[in-house]
Amino acid sequence: MSANVEHPITTRTAVIAGLGAYVPERVVKNDEIAERLGVTTDWIRDRTGIEQRFILEPAGATSDLAVEAGKRALDSCGHPEIDFLILATCTPDHPFPATAPAVAARLGLPNIAAFDLNAACSGFVYALSVAAGMLASGYRTGLVIGADAISTILDNSDQITAPIFGDGAGAVVVRAGGPDEPGSLTARLLGSDGNLLDIMKTPAGGSRQRSAGVGTDAADSYFTMAGRSVYKHAIDRMSRASTAVLAQVGWTVDDVDWLVAHQANRRILTATAEAIGIAPERAVINVDRVANTSAASIPLAFVDAMEAGMFTPGDRVLLAAFGGGATWAAAALTWPELTLPAPHPVA
Repeated sequence: MSANVEHPITTRTAVIAGLGAYVPERVVKNDEIAERLGVTTDWIRDRTGIEQRFILEPAGATSDLAVEAGKRALDSCGHPEIDFLILATCTPDHPFPATAPAVAARLGLPNIAAFDLNAACSGFVYALSVAAGMLASGYRTGLVIGADAISTILDNSDQITAPIFGDGAGAVVVRAGGPDEPGSLTARLLGSDGNLLDIMKTPAGGSRQRSAGVGTDAADSYFTMAGRSVYKHAIDRMSRASTAVLAQVGWTVDDVDWLVAHQANRRILTATAEAIGIAPERAVINVDRVANTSAASIPLAFVDAMEAGMFTPGDRVLLAAFGGGATWAAAALTWPELTLPAPHPVA
């Protein structure tokens, strides 16, 4: 892990003060996907553990998801004054400009610092870490959103990617606080390996493809994934990063009440828990209901766990994620006292 930078928290850090999440209204069950791909529902379920996913309507975009999740997070904690907004996404509304300023404006937060962060499926934990640094430097309160509309870059005939992904968004309000407070991010670790660039990739749309001066094949606009390589590296990187974070914060695996890992698929989740040494029943899993929602998956899992009555204030929670780049991240936090808001109408 020598290429990673560890971030033990010693003074001010990010404390989670609000939480919200949103998925689109359209539910797509496995039978619809199976019929399109010429496979069975059992084939999808056995390989992924996924039963359904939520998909944006054709007119929707990532910002719509982010705004709704942001509203709910702000509602949950009484709409504090927000100093900055970080949007973790790999499916921005446009290649340029960033989507975060538009999200901030729609939330009634003009003139604040707002920017996108792309670490793919690791994006939410990356964004939490960046928020902790901003809060330590003097900012008071921020809004961190993970939102992705992966359906917009999927080839619906691809048996590898089409069954796995869904759309959604999750958000947390974070404030400056001490490392001993409930809700505090007590340790974090971020890493990447650009040699793994090609295991998850959308080839077209960036300066590399355009500068090459070659025509764009329609297929190059779709997300591609080398499934076996992702499986191997995701388990290895998430488990090693998690072990390092536990060492930073001084927790043993028995001290961990809950593992909330990126909801890639059920096989990766259970194998990662086993590699860390955490019992499967202490791993929060909602991939069966929402599928892989990229940067949204961890905050969506937070909300599902709260609604299921799994989390208790003071619980020790370990976060882990792996995404394109390749990127990975892990973090430790203690769970705060939170209230989930009533759902809003679709933004």
